[in-house]
Amino acid sequence: MSETTMHSPVDIGPLTSPDGGVVLADAYATTKIQVRAGASTDAAAFLSASYGSSSRNADGDLVCGSRPDEWTIYGAPGRSDAIVASVPSGGFVTVIDITHGRAMLRISGVNATAALSKICNLDLSDELTPDGAVFSGSLGAVGCDWVRDDQDGQTSFLISCERSFGKFLFIAVADACTEFGLSVPRGWELHGH
Repeated sequence: MSETTMHSPVDIGPLTSPDGGVVLADAYATTKIQVRAGASTDAAAFLSASYGSSSRNADGDLVCGSRPDEWTIYGAPGRSDAIVASVPSGGFVTVIDITHGRAMLRISGVNATAALSKICNLDLSDELTPDGAVFSGSLGAVGCDWVRDDQDGQTSFLISCERSFGKFLFIAVADACTEFGLSVPRGWELHGH
């Protein structure tokens, strides 16, 4: 069987404002594994993150309680086989590698929440979306799965959507960040010049 090589819909490097207040990066290569499992299965016990929350497992993978009886595991690039093999398969369990079907970006920094708030109607305050929160909601009119995953003491969100919307979503978020000093490369502007 031949392997299909998939490429990110976003082919530019991370964008950073001069003061570092907002950083926007493509995270397409992140391993993304979806697990659906009955509540009484070994898989559910193994994954353990409750609906709406996330935690790191012993391998450093981010385990997200995405929906009732559904988890998404995010890991370093190239970890699909290892993550799939780690999930107990007894009982009613489905494990699917969705790595190449989902685009993903990471936005971080002190201005990340303010930038995102310009193009979504979610309350991204620390009270409602603390570090570790997992939720779904529209961003720039695109249905997305979110996880707040703070990095080095800075607010940070991992946001994924269907791969076909990936470039549009990245451009929309980059545009929302321009108010905070982010320069958008030519051809990546939301509004043509």
